[in-house]
Amino acid sequence: MSERKSVLVTGAAKGIGRAVALRFAEAGYDIFINYHSTEPAELVEQIKAVGVDCQTSVGDVSDFNYAKDLVKACMDAYGKIDVLINNAGITRDNILLGLKEEDFDLVIATNLKGTFNMVKHASKFMLKAKSGAIINVSSVVGIVGNAGQTNYAASKAGVIGLTKSAAKELASRGITVNAIAPGFIETDMTGVLTDDQKNVILADIPLKRAGKPEEVASAALFFAENPYITGQVLCVDGGMV
Repeated sequence: MSERKSVLVTGAAKGIGRAVALRFAEAGYDIFINYHSTEPAELVEQIKAVGVDCQTSVGDVSDFNYAKDLVKACMDAYGKIDVLINNAGITRDNILLGLKEEDFDLVIATNLKGTFNMVKHASKFMLKAKSGAIINVSSVVGIVGNAGQTNYAASKAGVIGLTKSAAKELASRGITVNAIAPGFIETDMTGVLTDDQKNVILADIPLKRAGKPEEVASAALFFAENPYITGQVLCVDGGMV
């Protein structure tokens, strides 16, 4: 078993998850990456070049049994899970009246149930170790809502409720549970917006710019390495909320 700490990151192939994996690797953590569609071979090479180990698993965290197998694979690789970062998430945007039932169900399944699945399975091992940090990626949309994203907002608000409840349940065993609520961050998810749409959003951000995935990653590392902070939601949003 490695003497280094280990972190399991879901949805880590690109965007915020990728930045999180690299940031933790730079901090000396062994990295276990979950991804769903984008092959992270280049990322794995970058992480190993830092001098830490990196393992991968492809699958859908909304699948309860896959999530269980994913946690077991990380335990088999490193003998522990010091940090769990639930980043996997999707969008299926539409106005409420045009939103299909399957698109509501899919977003809730991935963003909220996927987080539940991972927290449930990983906390079992953290409880035995009497230590651990769980960091859930929510969104400012889960706090203030957003037209055209009722499914996404509901899922991310649910992540906040899950975070606060799990924090109270697990605190007595030395496990912290916190959430990050990113605002407008430069990722593939926001890259599909038109310039006009981006300008409208930027006008409401006091810092007048989009955030970078690396800035969210720094917040994740902050939570991971502060064992007296739990049940909190940190907005990384340039002052938007």
